[in-house]
Amino acid sequence: MIPGGQPNMQALLQQAQKMQQDLAAAQQELAEAEVEGSAGGGLVKATVTGAGELRALVIDPKAVDPEDAETLADLVVAAVHNANEAAQQLQQTKLGPLTEGLSGMPGLPF
Repeated sequence: MIPGGQPNMQALLQQAQKMQQDLAAAQQELAEAEVEGSAGGGLVKATVTGAGELRALVIDPKAVDPEDAETLADLVVAAVHNANEAAQQLQQTKLGPLTEGLSGMPGLPF
């Protein structure tokens, strides 16, 4: 701080720029990271990116019953939901510390 209680704007701008770069790097890591969720004891597995994009879906043939497509659909939804929960946890781990640091800065939507 400069005498008189005014913050050093140059230092604040540099800090904000570094936080922005760190946030962009963390978002890139999330886009490349993959997490898996499963349902039915592993009969259905879903893989999503850390950003929540569905990348893969594996269905064990034992889960396929032509007479009961509803159960298979429920297992797919549950596996994707489980994978998205893992992605959200990864997001919190990667972005949480960064967005907490940005939350006190005026004009930022955090």
